[in-house]
Amino acid sequence: MSVPAEAVGQPKKAATAAWIGSALEYYDFFIYGSAAALIFPKVFFDESDPATATLLSLATFGVAYAARPVGALFLGHVGDRVGRKKIMVFTLILMGLSTFLIGCLPTRHQVGTLAPVLLVLCRVLQGISAAGEQASANSMSLEHAPAHRRGFFTSFTLSGTQGGQLLATLVFLPVAALPEDQLLSWGWRVPFWLSVAVAVVGFVIRRRLDETPAFEQQAASEGVPKLPLVVLLREHWADVLRVIGGALIASVSTIFTVWALAYATSDAVGMSRSSMLWVGALANLVALAAIPLWATLSDRVGRRPVFLIGAAGSAVTMFLYLWAISTGNYPLTLLLGIVAFGVVYSAANGVWPSFYGEMFSTRVRLSGMAIGTQIGFAVAGFAVTFAARIAGPDGTDWSSVALFTAALCVPPLIAALTARETHKVPTEDLGSRTSREAPRPEKVTA
Repeated sequence: MSVPAEAVGQPKKAATAAWIGSALEYYDFFIYGSAAALIFPKVFFDESDPATATLLSLATFGVAYAARPVGALFLGHVGDRVGRKKIMVFTLILMGLSTFLIGCLPTRHQVGTLAPVLLVLCRVLQGISAAGEQASANSMSLEHAPAHRRGFFTSFTLSGTQGGQLLATLVFLPVAALPEDQLLSWGWRVPFWLSVAVAVVGFVIRRRLDETPAFEQQAASEGVPKLPLVVLLREHWADVLRVIGGALIASVSTIFTVWALAYATSDAVGMSRSSMLWVGALANLVALAAIPLWATLSDRVGRRPVFLIGAAGSAVTMFLYLWAISTGNYPLTLLLGIVAFGVVYSAANGVWPSFYGEMFSTRVRLSGMAIGTQIGFAVAGFAVTFAARIAGPDGTDWSSVALFTAALCVPPLIAALTARETHKVPTEDLGSRTSREAPRPEKVTA
């Protein structure tokens, strides 16, 4: 099968743009998670009640997830009408601006209750940005990829997300090591200010990327739908429900990144901020290698079995990880953190971009992925707040949090078990109700 000369290299270029853009975008998003667990309870909320301050701070982390479905409705609609590239550029600029503004906010001691209000507003903008980021990057990668390697190329979006989380953690390590007075006065602001450089680099990279041939062909031949949401709900409502259920697997990430960090560094356990940040850094480093390997496996054996391994395995390994934290045994915590998040969770995390994207046709792919994932992610975002409640007034009931996390892994299992296997379906036939698995296409040099 021949490929136009101008298309050669586009899959790699799209995957690289998705990786770097997502890494830069989620650097901004995840530094907020670290700050919400370690800094904001003392800066934006009433220090006289540490437990309530921590609960409110973690709730602001979830606010962005509540804003995501709203952003998904708008950005999904626009992306399926004007293209993937424009949304990718817009979301990056919005995320960089809102994150920079967080670093400029006055504290509670300076302006009182206005401080947390401004924090929430900036967090909402972050959530709207994130709503369109992954869906547009995933659509871009999938529609540029050779049919027999869609899993591998789309996984770059999620490995980029892990890279952003790793970068955020590494930036916070020296910040967290500052003396308390410097940390709470100016140190915590530095990672947020760096988002300006993040936004500039990401903008340059994404502006140079071509629109996908699948979208351009759709627009030229059949045209784009005037109301993608109507088409989506008429033709793909069951798949939207599957994506919502599958997206709850992100609860594993938020519990690991935010609640477990707050629990481990609390007085009840007493691990240091720096040591726990290293757990996240090393787990994400392993995930960078594991995600494309799991995705490559899904190109061979299918999306469903790999996703099922990640969902079921995460329910078990997160229980072991939280138990290890409760023992105060740092080497054991480090080992199980790497296994749980770096290896097992990566199976589901690496394959869902292709798994979800292949459920939809080109005309509603961005809408379907954005709306479905962001509703599920909204629940995942507030899982941290629920976990803080479930853990009790002293925040030490880790077993209840582990059971809660395991329960949130059940809907993803059901979603995968009821979904069609699509890894052999030609790209142009994706989303068709009558399509059947086709033989693997002849390999094309990317």
